[in-house]
Amino acid sequence: MPITEMNALEKSPEIIISVEKVSLAYGQGNGANVLEDIELQLYEGEFVCLLGPSGCGKSTLLKIIAGLIAPTKGTARMDGKNIKGPERHRGVVFQQPPLYFWLSTRENVRFGLKMRKIPKPESLKLADEYLRKVGLQDYAQHKPYELSGGMKQRVAIARALVNSPRVLLMDEPFGALDALTREEMQALLRNIWRDTGCTILFITHDVDEALSLGTRVLVMSRTPGRIIQEFSTSFTYGITAESSSRTRYSQDFLQLREEILQLINKQKLSSAGNQT
Repeated sequence: MPITEMNALEKSPEIIISVEKVSLAYGQGNGANVLEDIELQLYEGEFVCLLGPSGCGKSTLLKIIAGLIAPTKGTARMDGKNIKGPERHRGVVFQQPPLYFWLSTRENVRFGLKMRKIPKPESLKLADEYLRKVGLQDYAQHKPYELSGGMKQRVAIARALVNSPRVLLMDEPFGALDALTREEMQALLRNIWRDTGCTILFITHDVDEALSLGTRVLVMSRTPGRIIQEFSTSFTYGITAESSSRTRYSQDFLQLREEILQLINKQKLSSAGNQT
């Protein structure tokens, strides 16, 4: 069922991901903390965007939730069970999609299904279904080097979604794209989120992107990274191709944008002051 603002508000929220007092330090002994006492819950069906100064540990937090690295202290859980490694219910999309250059678009999307030993007819059907969802059905036989940057990210998103994850973790997936392609990808992702009800954690440096996609925006401090403030937003529910510019230039949008920018810039200035 597509997500709407009304049913999102009426539905009793279920916690899918719970991060409790998570810290991570690199190095032995007295290594400096990258993350410190992170507390975070991700609820069923929400779209959470994570902002913060460069180097504050956003990507590190995402990798802990993905199960790619373990925290030094604290716990990360999914459905109440400790996260001990990657698994298909948490799909991951990075800024540079790690596609296999020797495989076709269809075979890249189908790769995870093959690893799970899904029968070939079913896996081909699913791969084609998700290629249609991301608008690449006509490029099924193309190799990654024949695709544009935006197309490669569509393949990466399809490859993550084909395994029906409950949580989609995205680390600046549109950061390397031009402005027009980036807006197209935002619209695609918004539609996929509405159609699937998948919970999304999305890292970005772009405040406008966070506000136009997220139902909740979290801001992290400078290193060691902590979540210092969160904002509930609803702009994404009303954005369409026709209303995008109108929403982004509305008084409410601009006011919240300015508040978040001031908060982030305050962190940057604090960091610079400590280095002098």
